[in-house]
Amino acid sequence: MKNIIKSVFVAGIFTLTSCESNLDTINENPNDQASIDPKFLLTYVSKSAFQVNGDNMYASRMMIGTDGENVYQYMKWNDASFGVYTSGLLNTVKMMQEAEKINNKNYIAIGKFYRAYHFFNLSLKFGSIPYSEAVKGESGITQPKYDSQETVMAGILTELKEANDLINANDKIEGDIIYNGDASKWKKLINSFRLKILISLSKKTTVGSYNISTEFASIAGSQPLMTAITDNGELKFADAADSRYTMFNNSGYGSSLYMANYFINFFKDRQDPRLFTFAAQTTAAKEAGKPVTDYTGYNGGNPTSPYSDNAALVAAKNISKVNDRFYKDATNEPSSVLSYSELEFILAEATARGWISGSAKTHYDNAIKASFTFYQTYVKNPGQYFTGFDVNQYLTKSLVIYDNSAPLATQLEKIMTQKYMTMFHQSQWTSYYDYLRTGYPNYPLQTGVSAPYRFRYPQAEYNYNSINLKAALATQYGGTDNINSKPWWLQ
Repeated sequence: MKNIIKSVFVAGIFTLTSCESNLDTINENPNDQASIDPKFLLTYVSKSAFQVNGDNMYASRMMIGTDGENVYQYMKWNDASFGVYTSGLLNTVKMMQEAEKINNKNYIAIGKFYRAYHFFNLSLKFGSIPYSEAVKGESGITQPKYDSQETVMAGILTELKEANDLINANDKIEGDIIYNGDASKWKKLINSFRLKILISLSKKTTVGSYNISTEFASIAGSQPLMTAITDNGELKFADAADSRYTMFNNSGYGSSLYMANYFINFFKDRQDPRLFTFAAQTTAAKEAGKPVTDYTGYNGGNPTSPYSDNAALVAAKNISKVNDRFYKDATNEPSSVLSYSELEFILAEATARGWISGSAKTHYDNAIKASFTFYQTYVKNPGQYFTGFDVNQYLTKSLVIYDNSAPLATQLEKIMTQKYMTMFHQSQWTSYYDYLRTGYPNYPLQTGVSAPYRFRYPQAEYNYNSINLKAALATQYGGTDNINSKPWWLQ
């Protein structure tokens, strides 16, 4: 499927950069740009956006490596790529242009969602980025200016508001591998994502012309939002060429990747059976014949220890690998950019902060229940892990139960801890950004090492857009491109 999509996509893009002179079509105006049905581009951009990212698993203290020093595990990363501009964003803009030709507002609305999604992630990763002049090479802008992070965040909130107004039940949505053409579900995702952006800005009062808490309350009170896991913004994988789970047949997952004790211990301490879906038993536990539901059969490595120390745990048969379903199951579980469970955690946090009325506990409980429903639905043979489990009893455990009257810090720690526990291979870097924003859960760090706030800009920008890049650095970070420089959203 992917190869077909790529072929059509390449053909469409080729017409943007060349004039055809096919003698079989001499009656066509060679100066006209050929068209491509936006449904093909929608499939392509959706598949690209919803892939699993493994790097954040190290930074978020969920996994460790034992075959060398992983820069994400040891908080030593450097620059990152702007590749999404030429893949996800370029294709998205092209889809919107083609949709305008056929007057289909839904593709334009979904395009605005993907623009917001990509620009949101880019800005969290770097700070100021090209936004207002980005992806405008056809207009002659090859060295776009950088917009401030506040401008980007305000801009994408406006784009999502426009997307909500555009989405409709009349224009067909074909090529939709996320919601199978259901415009009402796209509308729920668009509005739920607006709330995700706003909660990520909890350290700020305003962004552009928006009052953050007021805008949040307005959306939460008047717009359709996700209400069940069937509304999840997720990609379901298929056992077909180029459509399989992102980590399927990944050699690293089968050899040198193991679980971090920090992550595992949250589940062991709470007797939480989701652990069994994430991790494998230690070799020693398997050899001893322990049942897979025996919590003593699971152990992780210390993400702050030298990788050689964790390799010693491997030799001692006392460390859990990542559950082999993540690299042996071609379909595995869907990959989400925003789930109903995450939305309920967002609503719980907003309630705890006083942005909206209601019970934070109710949203928190809903979020946890939705997470269990997700794994009981998508993990193969769930009975081997969840038989006899009662989520309502789980919610009464001392380490889990939520108290609406507790101090805000206590409520945030409960919310962020459980939110963190739902995000193994889900929602990209959200867990790490939540940690930067709230301090919860409290990641272990090596002595003298701090968690980076951002990535350095790619070397290609220094080579080809240095004037605009250096101006952005001077404005935000005093001219220094450092991973420990704090961007606007965290100040």
